[in-house]
Amino acid sequence: MNTIADWSDCAATLVDVATGRKPADTVVRNGRWVNVHSGEIIPNTDIAISCGRFAYVGPDASHAIGEDTVVIEANDRYLVPGLCDAHMHVESGMVTVTEFARAVIPHGTTSMFIDPHEIGNVLGLEGVRLMHDEAMTQPVNVFVQMPSCVPSAPGLEHAGAELGIDEVAAAMQWPNIVGLGEVMNFPGVSNNDPKMLGVIAATMKAGKTIGGHYASSDLGLPFHGYVAGGPADDHEGTQLEDAIARVRQGMRSMLRLGSAWYDVAPQIKAVTEHGLDPRYFILCTDDCHSGTLINDGHMNRVVRHAIAQGLKPITAIQMATLNTAEHFGMERELGSITPGRRADLIISSDLVQLPIELVVARGEVLAENGELTCDIPAASYPDSAKNTVKLGKTLEADDFMISAPEGAGKTVEARVIGVIENQAPTRALQKTLAVSEGQVQMDLTNDVCQIALVERHRATGEVVNGFVSGFGYNTPCAMASTVAHDSHHMIVVGTNQADMALAANRLGEVGGGVTLFADGKELAMVELSIAGLMSEERAEIVAAKAQQLVQAMLACGCSLNNAYMQHSLLALVVIPELRISDVGLIDVTTFSPVSLFVEDTH
Repeated sequence: MNTIADWSDCAATLVDVATGRKPADTVVRNGRWVNVHSGEIIPNTDIAISCGRFAYVGPDASHAIGEDTVVIEANDRYLVPGLCDAHMHVESGMVTVTEFARAVIPHGTTSMFIDPHEIGNVLGLEGVRLMHDEAMTQPVNVFVQMPSCVPSAPGLEHAGAELGIDEVAAAMQWPNIVGLGEVMNFPGVSNNDPKMLGVIAATMKAGKTIGGHYASSDLGLPFHGYVAGGPADDHEGTQLEDAIARVRQGMRSMLRLGSAWYDVAPQIKAVTEHGLDPRYFILCTDDCHSGTLINDGHMNRVVRHAIAQGLKPITAIQMATLNTAEHFGMERELGSITPGRRADLIISSDLVQLPIELVVARGEVLAENGELTCDIPAASYPDSAKNTVKLGKTLEADDFMISAPEGAGKTVEARVIGVIENQAPTRALQKTLAVSEGQVQMDLTNDVCQIALVERHRATGEVVNGFVSGFGYNTPCAMASTVAHDSHHMIVVGTNQADMALAANRLGEVGGGVTLFADGKELAMVELSIAGLMSEERAEIVAAKAQQLVQAMLACGCSLNNAYMQHSLLALVVIPELRISDVGLIDVTTFSPVSLFVEDTH
């Protein structure tokens, strides 16, 4: 287990190093100190590190240099605190915690606050514990929030497991649990649901932070009830008004830039144009797939984006360091380059573009110029975490046929899920679709294809069919994924039923993943053997396979930005407006099932 000594246990050593009575393990010389406490950039600064913590930060650390002290020359570059991701799901990267860490450390991320509710929905408490224990072995700080909503919307979906008040209360005693994961059942909180208030109470009694998820544009009484229930932050805002409302009520407004969620630009105006105090704003990613991590970056990408929206660089850095640490009550451990804190820092020559030239975590150099300089052994998951895709039968094209209502004429009026590019919400559309030989037809001319949810936890063989618009597929094809937030059944989107059956059966064969078939041939596959969510392969290999998937989707007519992420959220029945689950179509504005057809006949 990779641990760091408590400040209290090494305070005497830190004092001795700071005062020159003992040599430091490492000294960084002549940098520009990005001080997130004072908001200053202080030139000609030295840093002395001992016991994996900062001992001295000031104008001259020569008194701390001994024969064995490692000296790093900053050469007048910026000394930036290691970046923190305040809210994220490792599983969205399609890799293990270890591989996620390997991918993001070169980008300057040294602290992550992860919510493993994806694996929790498949494997229950065992899955959460597996990720919790793996997180503790990392050379960077990976803290875990106990999932609050497994399933996310009881009665509207059936997950592979269920976690209740007793499980949450027990997990609060685990050594690496720092709070409660995003409370997605916001109607439950607003309506005093006993389970939701119970898991929040268990977290409050443990003195830990409660994550929020208020995915509604209604900022009236339901919102006020939700805040009164206890959630302390929220990352589901998409508009300026959302950010303002949350901060005014004492919540942290988490602004996310993930692979497919672009919610920073409209909300950051609360600071840049309306003058709100930035201390209650936090940057995060929520969901990043492996391709984004390998090719574009992680929190460094988010900070650069926030600066491009008009934030001062030091303010953007505060939102990805100190603000996050303070929110989780860890400002005496993380988030700044100040004595006693964990020695997590970045050296960069440009505070706007933020190239990550050196990464130090807990006093050790882990990456330089975009490359890891340390060895992080691969993680191993038990057999109980694999072979989780149980279809119960071999699916046929007929399983994906949609019969018209009895007595229907030549057309029907159908409810259609409308994808919104770069946003998590969907639109509830209505489309007139043709009927031929009793079967409702897709309308590719108007970008309407089929979606199906295949039950994969209990081998029932059940398939729920519907329609979706926004992907742009224009050839015979189908894409299937066992990543289907949050209950993680299987989602299949396609333009013909034969390919839909082939794609679904293929994932049953390999134990989970994402695959795309066109005209009966497999064009791309990302195998995800761990819970049908994560790969056992290296992050760069997964990223290459994910890129092949993107190219295959493009070849089939889909040009959406990060269409895979959009695909994987189509069953997320806690974000409006229209979703699909194993129960049927779900109207998330009323939290109730609705029929596929608006009218029986025309």
